[in-house]
Amino acid sequence: MIEREVIIVGGGPGGSSTALRLSLLGIPSTILDKSTFPRVKLCAGWITPRIHSLLKMEHYPYGILELRKINFTFYTKKQKEISFSAKTKQYSIRRYEFDHWLLEMSRAEFFQHQVKNIEVDEDGYFVIDNEYRAKFLVGAGGTYCPVYRKFFHEQNPRSKEVQIAALEIEFPYEYQDQNCYLWFFENGLPGYSWYVPKANGYLNIGIGAFSHFVKPSLHWHFDHFITKLKKLKLLNHFEQEPKGHTYYLREKTKNIQNHRVFLVGDAAGLATFDLGEGIGPAIESGFQVAGVIAKHDALNLNKIPFSSNQDFGRLFSFLMNQEVYERFYAFPWNWKEKVVYAILKLLQIV
Repeated sequence: MIEREVIIVGGGPGGSSTALRLSLLGIPSTILDKSTFPRVKLCAGWITPRIHSLLKMEHYPYGILELRKINFTFYTKKQKEISFSAKTKQYSIRRYEFDHWLLEMSRAEFFQHQVKNIEVDEDGYFVIDNEYRAKFLVGAGGTYCPVYRKFFHEQNPRSKEVQIAALEIEFPYEYQDQNCYLWFFENGLPGYSWYVPKANGYLNIGIGAFSHFVKPSLHWHFDHFITKLKKLKLLNHFEQEPKGHTYYLREKTKNIQNHRVFLVGDAAGLATFDLGEGIGPAIESGFQVAGVIAKHDALNLNKIPFSSNQDFGRLFSFLMNQEVYERFYAFPWNWKEKVVYAILKLLQIV
């Protein structure tokens, strides 16, 4: 049996960032993942300046594209288009490259292993499939993480109202427009669709929405989205089938620690509640959990942003689904959000 101080289940951004900070604090760790790396991982690949700085990505060795403008389109209840552009400084990466880079940066010992069973022995240590044993256990295996199922399912149930379903695809494409586009509420979609160019001639397109409220189906909305991209001449040909996945937005309260077992990233349901972005929360929660294990920091989820857009994140969440917002978030708006909401109301978007 392989015995280690810390075992992390999942080698994505949450797991690798946990291992990275543990290494910086002098604690070795071991990562178990069902896949070998690099591996295909569909994702819009949104990197905020906050994460870019935290990971010191100035010398990132793979493709990274700086997004300097985002084109927004909102649809009113009568499907009238309201479009505007905003200057920004965000980044897009390919998860195929980024996850591999972060795993190598972590210097963690790595085993390809699909975790099936976890038990606690008489000494309080975690035994995985009778092959691995650890004092600390970190669940970083995404939505279906076995650590979540074993230790957090009952005390930390997920609400179907904040479950997001997404369809997307990433492929080589000679795009002519390297700006990002976001379309909200088209055809009554309780979510948005996106067009995100990436470095070295790759493009990611997709849609995401509250799965509990989607009508008639997510595939129906995706087909309409593809037709729209062709009409806008953002896409000339498309013959591939999108891949689907699901995850959960962050709710008001989350318990990601149970004695010496922890959750990070999507395993903890920490995606931002406005745009459903998960890379940032995964990395920041990983850094926090590493600090707790090393007795260097106290766990404080309030330091991890609830929204991707710090100015209008709560307003975006309200617009996406008022019922969900009022039940789970209902934070008081700042003056900027109140002004924008008043304008949107005049434009009949809400």
